[in-house]
Amino acid sequence: MKTSSLFRAGVASLTLAAVSISAHAQQSPKPTPEMQAIIDKDNGRHFGTSPEVAGPLAKDISPALTPAAIDKVMRKVADWQLNESQPYFDKIWTWSVLYSGFMAASDSLGDPKYRNVMAEMSEKFEYQPRNPDKLPNADDISIAQTYAELYLAGGKKDAKIITPTIHTLDTVMPLETLRPGDPRIPWWWCDALFMAPAVYTRMYAATGDHKYIDYMNAQWQRTYDLLWDKDEHLYARDASYIPKRGPNGKKIFWSRGEGWVMAGLARTLQFLPKDDPRRPFYVQQLKDMAERVAQLQDKDGQWHASLLDAEHFPAAETSGASLFVYGMAYGVNEGILDKTKYMPVIKKAWAGLLTNLYADGRLGNIQQTGAEPAYYRPSASYTYGVGGFLMAGSELKRMAKKK
Repeated sequence: MKTSSLFRAGVASLTLAAVSISAHAQQSPKPTPEMQAIIDKDNGRHFGTSPEVAGPLAKDISPALTPAAIDKVMRKVADWQLNESQPYFDKIWTWSVLYSGFMAASDSLGDPKYRNVMAEMSEKFEYQPRNPDKLPNADDISIAQTYAELYLAGGKKDAKIITPTIHTLDTVMPLETLRPGDPRIPWWWCDALFMAPAVYTRMYAATGDHKYIDYMNAQWQRTYDLLWDKDEHLYARDASYIPKRGPNGKKIFWSRGEGWVMAGLARTLQFLPKDDPRRPFYVQQLKDMAERVAQLQDKDGQWHASLLDAEHFPAAETSGASLFVYGMAYGVNEGILDKTKYMPVIKKAWAGLLTNLYADGRLGNIQQTGAEPAYYRPSASYTYGVGGFLMAGSELKRMAKKK
């Protein structure tokens, strides 16, 4: 079959799937007033938008795992998101995840455009984390992943890029709890495992100071001890969710929460020393989570906001799915996950993700901010979900180039 025929077949199957998913999404429950209040707040803070009508779905893309097909999708999404979001850049975590995606996209596409924008953004913010005058939490320092990557990529290392982060980390590292008077551990919620550990490993790479690795290892262990479910091989969002049960009576495991951890594992392993004695722990975590997440994948390649409750949360959720794809693809690329076992999962997942892509480049079905599964419109698109998608694409491109 000729390439053009393959492309038409891919588009046809993708379009049919998109129609099916779109129709299915329209039957999903609508946000409750409480959920809508969060959506309105997120939209008002320019994290994203969720219009009633978002236009037609994309018909000019292919789910093929080839460099050209992946590049086209990544550029389409990145360009739309950059145009939508650049006037509103901020230091909060919702933006920092997008910045990581832009950095990955620049590297993957070989296009400095997105990296240059990130450099401009970082200089504008004077390389400061969010809330530098307080005691920043994991969310507040997550933007430093981009600062550190800019520093590491520069030919001439400019100390001003990482000095504010060094000061911030040196301030929070001596604390045994989140802050004085607050008994919670520093990384008390599972999302923190994406936001913070990758900062510490990158700062080790930037400075050579092993204290960052030692701190990261110790704090991840504390979070693991608190939140890891040894039966499900998934993380509770935080300790308050351990006894909770969903509408179907099962434990609540939030798609994006698990995605944060899987992607956090990948981004931590990227810069963790190969001989670190704790490395096997993270490798095994990625294996365990990938296996469980793969078991929970729908036949259409997608996942739901509540991983154990597709009945009450029938819509696809793309921020969690993007982070799953990123973590699995990284695992395959690094020889951590078995390629034969996980490539079918990854292929289905990527094809499923693309059924949520609109003609203008909007990635839909991204749940608004929160701490648990919720409802949203099919058009809902938020910065952090796009960041995860771009990171996923970058790992898929790396995989495709190995063929």
